[in-house]
Amino acid sequence: MTTELLKNDICALLDLIAREEKARIATAAAKIFNIVSADGIVHVLGVGAHSMLAAEEVLWRAGGLAAWNPIIDPGTSLVNGAKKTICFERLPGYGIGVLDAYGVGLRGTDEAMVLINAYGVNTMSLEVAYECRKRGVFTIGVTSMAYALSVPADAPIRHVLGKNLYQETDIFIDSHVPEGDALLTIGNVGQKVGSVSTMCNCFIMNALVCAVVEEFDKRGMEPPIFASANTAEGMAGNERWEKKYAPLVRHLL
Repeated sequence: MTTELLKNDICALLDLIAREEKARIATAAAKIFNIVSADGIVHVLGVGAHSMLAAEEVLWRAGGLAAWNPIIDPGTSLVNGAKKTICFERLPGYGIGVLDAYGVGLRGTDEAMVLINAYGVNTMSLEVAYECRKRGVFTIGVTSMAYALSVPADAPIRHVLGKNLYQETDIFIDSHVPEGDALLTIGNVGQKVGSVSTMCNCFIMNALVCAVVEEFDKRGMEPPIFASANTAEGMAGNERWEKKYAPLVRHLL
């Protein structure tokens, strides 16, 4: 019974994203297409803990763009200590150091940054958005407006300026993640269960891939797409894209 309820809630949420964010996804995809078709690069940064899973989702992914450059930062990776990630995502200056470590901004107009965070109010989210603006890097925010608005202005988890990621990126795609992330109330249990931010984030990232590929197809151009390495011809077919993007994608090889 609870499985069916969770399925219904998740399907309704993904349907909401597909319906309400269609135009924004198309606009973001057009920008990404322009960059990728000009041999540029699109960085993807999950700005804290589980948000990073959306960046990992697009790395060397079957049916995914080879031009994604996921930023897999060890400080905010759960494998190095889940609670520790909170310290790093709230640490002033840390996000700028991550951008420096990955050379973000060196290519200027040939770059974009996708910033992913469910609530989009932490220090790292906002600092990275501001710094990308300074460096001339186009930003696409994937975050939840409703979640951000639910966080009090004086909450300690917020950036010192009290701004929200959805307000500070060039394009904003609403992930519609509810406050607290989890969807389902079970009986008399006070805490909801069934977290959805990763599913929403990954759905949006794959929707962007599909929309970018559609832009390539409209123009009769071949998109840089990886095949599954677990097929007969997958590894061999991916070699040309690996060779092209290895200098740009830190974690590809």
